[in-house]
Amino acid sequence: MNVIKQFDKNNFSFLFQKNNLFCFLFVIIVFFFDRISKIKIIQHQLENERVYINDFMNFELVWNTGIGFGFLSSSSNLIYNSITALIAAILVIIVFMIIKSNLFEKILYSIILGGALGNFYDRIVYFAVPDFIDIHYQRFHWFTFNIADIFITSGIFLLIIKELFLKDEKN
Repeated sequence: MNVIKQFDKNNFSFLFQKNNLFCFLFVIIVFFFDRISKIKIIQHQLENERVYINDFMNFELVWNTGIGFGFLSSSSNLIYNSITALIAAILVIIVFMIIKSNLFEKILYSIILGGALGNFYDRIVYFAVPDFIDIHYQRFHWFTFNIADIFITSGIFLLIIKELFLKDEKN
C-alpha cells in the first residue's frame, strides 16, 4: 500500500504544479479558439460563398488531408492513418516537453500543443483539417491555413528564436 501512495505522490505531482496547470489551461484556450473559428467558417461556407476580406485575404474553406499547409496530402488511407499516428506520438512528446521545460518554453510548447490538438481533432472527426485563411497577391496564393496553423507556426518560430538568440539559464 505504501508503494502505491509513494508512486502517486512522486510520479504525478508534476501535473498539479501551478505552471503546468496554467499551461494546460492555455492549451485548452488555444484549442477552443481554433475550434470556434473552424465551426464558424464551416457553418458559413455551407450557406454562402467565400468571405471577401480585402484584396489580399479571403476566407475560403479547403479540406486538407495532409499536414501543415497541405504537405503530404494523399488519398491513401494507409498514408493518412500513418501520419495521424505519427502526429499522436508527437503530441505525447510535446506534453512531456511541457512538463520538463522552464516556464517560457512551457508557454511556447503549450501554444504548439493547443494548435496541434485542434488540427488533430479535425483529422479524427472530419478525416481532414478545415483550412480557410487564403492570403494572396494578384495570382500568387500562399498555402491556405487556419488558426491552429498560426499557433503552431508562431510557437515553433519563437522556439527557434529562443534557441538562436536567448541565453540558456544553465550557461
